[in-house]
Amino acid sequence: MGDACFSTQLIDGDGVFNVSGLDNFMKEVKLGECGLSYAVVSIMGPQSSGKSTLLNHLFGTNFREMDAFKGRSQTTKGIWLAKAQNIEPCTLVMDLEGTDGRERGEDDTAFEKQSALFALAVSDIVLINMWCHDIGREQAANKPLLKTVFQVMMRLFSPRKTTLLFVIRDKSKTPLENLEPILREDIQKIWDAVPKPHAHKETPLSEFFNVEVVALSSYEEKEELFKEQVSHLRARFQHSIAPGGLAGDRRGVVPASGFSFSSQQFWKIIKENKDLDLPAHKVMVATVRCEEIGNEKVASFTADEEWQQFEEAIQHDYVPGFGKKLSSILDRCLSEYDMEAIYFDEGVRTSKRQQLESKLLQESFDKALTKEGFAAAAARNCMQTFLEQFDKGSEDAAIQQVKWDPSKVKDKLKRDMEAHVASVRNAKLSELCAKYEAQLTKALAEPVEALLDSASEDTWPAIRKLLQRETKAVVSGLESALSAFELDEASEKDLLAKLENHGRSVVESKAKEEAGRVLIRMKDRFSTLFSRDADSMPRVWTGKEDIKAITKTARSASMKLLATLAAIRLDEDVDNIENTLSLALVDTARPGTTDRSIQSFDPLASSSWERVPEDKTLISPVQCKSLWRQFKAETEYTVTQAIAAQEANKRNNNWLPPPWALAAMAILGFNEFMTLLKNPLYLGVIFVVFLVGKAFWVQLDIATEFQNGFLPALLSLSTKFVPTIMNILKRLADEGQRPAAPERQREMELQPTNRSSYSNVTSAGSSSVTTTENGPEYSSPVAK
Repeated sequence: MGDACFSTQLIDGDGVFNVSGLDNFMKEVKLGECGLSYAVVSIMGPQSSGKSTLLNHLFGTNFREMDAFKGRSQTTKGIWLAKAQNIEPCTLVMDLEGTDGRERGEDDTAFEKQSALFALAVSDIVLINMWCHDIGREQAANKPLLKTVFQVMMRLFSPRKTTLLFVIRDKSKTPLENLEPILREDIQKIWDAVPKPHAHKETPLSEFFNVEVVALSSYEEKEELFKEQVSHLRARFQHSIAPGGLAGDRRGVVPASGFSFSSQQFWKIIKENKDLDLPAHKVMVATVRCEEIGNEKVASFTADEEWQQFEEAIQHDYVPGFGKKLSSILDRCLSEYDMEAIYFDEGVRTSKRQQLESKLLQESFDKALTKEGFAAAAARNCMQTFLEQFDKGSEDAAIQQVKWDPSKVKDKLKRDMEAHVASVRNAKLSELCAKYEAQLTKALAEPVEALLDSASEDTWPAIRKLLQRETKAVVSGLESALSAFELDEASEKDLLAKLENHGRSVVESKAKEEAGRVLIRMKDRFSTLFSRDADSMPRVWTGKEDIKAITKTARSASMKLLATLAAIRLDEDVDNIENTLSLALVDTARPGTTDRSIQSFDPLASSSWERVPEDKTLISPVQCKSLWRQFKAETEYTVTQAIAAQEANKRNNNWLPPPWALAAMAILGFNEFMTLLKNPLYLGVIFVVFLVGKAFWVQLDIATEFQNGFLPALLSLSTKFVPTIMNILKRLADEGQRPAAPERQREMELQPTNRSSYSNVTSAGSSSVTTTENGPEYSSPVAK
């Protein structure tokens, strides 16, 4: 029994929809084959009221039941789904989580309302499980549940009529005939008290629900009677969707193949706290499912073995009976679509069928084309086949008494087909040319950008070589693909020439793009060459570098970049742009001329380059001059900083005065030197001063301080001078207070003693050392 009902958790306790589980469930029970012949039954009720037990006995399911010996607790979490056993038609059973459970708490009613609305949206029959002793009571356990059901029903736009089957559990001795009126009165009171939209203010309960009431004895006390009553109730679920059956209004039901998608959308809308529009939902489900069915049929058409053989045959030769064979395959696909989509909305179904028919016809024509997109032979084959079908149909429709000439109609048909074939051919040609143009663009764009960025003498020759190689390869591919179109020679040459021109336009557009960024490129190149050495390591300006030569080299490299991007050189014409720029911008010093302002001729005072066409000019000479002026202004700061760093480094590393100062000191200080030699006391004072100065030099770390600059060194030394003096004085004071070390004894005197000891006596004031059995002993001498 358990294996046959395929019990699955549809929605877990956190409200997560089990999509894969539902899809597997539908495959196992083969729900998609049922069409509209299926029913959905759900059950609501308080927690631990025996809902799962009732469903298991009523439908042969295997939902988890509460263990009475372990006490009352939550057994069903979320919403579970199973298939009823031995009930026709296919009946799906949903077991909902119990209401008013202590696990969720008194205030957590969101999931309770969401699950109730979901059950009302998808179910044909809703069982309301309630205790017999709650009937007629004002504070009964079922009243909050009924309020919830009626409140969420208001959120259904144009709701269908659902059957509410009240199952009275643990029936007492009171006859059902007496209990039912009381229950219906309670239901009506709850319905009247529920707030309603203005459109449903006066709507009676019977417009929304078919209310049915049954009573069952206690399962624990009267198990046999309970099972007998459940068996009678089970019979009412047989053929429940038939006219007069237990199920209510079936207008809003979706076909079984759309049950999974419909349920997912219902739960998604409910979780987003939106109202449900059932008619619109039905159309939406029909649209999605019919689209899916149509796509499946297109896929099956292309994978059909008969069609694949047919497709291969028409690639090589004329196929007799082409139209008849193709019509047969198309009719089979459309018939399968009609069979699967028959239960969905008629308007949607018809619209999607027309789309499917168009797709299949287009697919059949496209598959008659070659891999590159078109085959003139295949097109002629199709036209000839349909013209033959027209001739055959004309003969069958001809009336002997009427002299009807179908030639005009045939000519019009032929013109229409030729126009269609021409439009398809042009579209395929455009698509093919666009494909090869994109391929050529991809092959040229990035390599050309990299070559322009390197900017050397070989840049444009390398670009020309690249353009020639890539264009030749792509043109060869297009030429091969065009053979299937059977174009005339002139048309084919035009297309190939257009592709070649496209390659040149790609290079030119990339060159123009790089020319727009030339100033940034020049500064980047200058910075790289000026700030880094030949090994690409950052330069340290130690004073040995020739900044002037380095600056000239970096600027010359930037000038070459400017010369490279000044004009497009896809033809092998020679120009003198680089020489002109070098002469005017870098090598400015000329023999016999010291002031540039008096030069009689400026080679950049022009709007065009010599021997360069205007349409190939990217940067004019005047623009080059302006760019160079801006470039020098923006890089001057870098050079100035390097010179300043070099001078600072020289100053920090040169502590000796200049030679002339040393000579002056020697001459002017001769008398003082002789005075020192005549009075050696001065030398002692100078030596003491030297020692103190050396101490200050080491303690203040003067050499390190002056490496940071003269003024920062003075400021730092001024703050450290007084603490350093105090530190030196303190250390001298500590050295003076340290006790003197005792004199070292130079001799040890030995004195003869007993047989067990001896002693060495060095002097009257010395100590004696005695060796005994217990080791050496020290004692003071006795005065004589």
